Amino acid sequence: MATHTLKVRVYYEDTDAGGIVYYANYLKFMERARTEWLRELGYEQDKLMEQSIAFVVKRVEMHNHAPARFNQLLSIESQIVELKGASLTFRQLIKDPHDKLIVSADIKIACVDPVAMKPRKVPATLLGDLSSGI
Repeated sequence: MATHTLKVRVYYEDTDAGGIVYYANYLKFMERARTEWLRELGYEQDKLMEQSIAFVVKRVEMHNHAPARFNQLLSIESQIVELKGASLTFRQLIKDPHDKLIVSADIKIACVDPVAMKPRKVPATLLGDLSSGI
């Protein structure tokens, strides 16, 4: 499947006192990358919510390989490795400007009705767009 890449600059607010990215902020960077991929495909999450479609993180497996530092420009690569009726699993890699692996993660996302908080199928058009990487 297609791979989407988003560049993210590390700001001072993303770091600890030593200028190293605080681990939880990698999850924010990855969330931002998934959201931007949807946006580039023509799907805004607020519009999806109006259609009773929301995405929630069900599981995260994250490995920290090396530290990222203040002011680095990171690349967040996102690829869907599993598509099911009501869930998607992303493999996301965060790399430094020299293509060194900083963080890798597999993140399972469930599609839910945001009011009932019950699983629902990912719309067929969205599944098709994600799988083709339009």
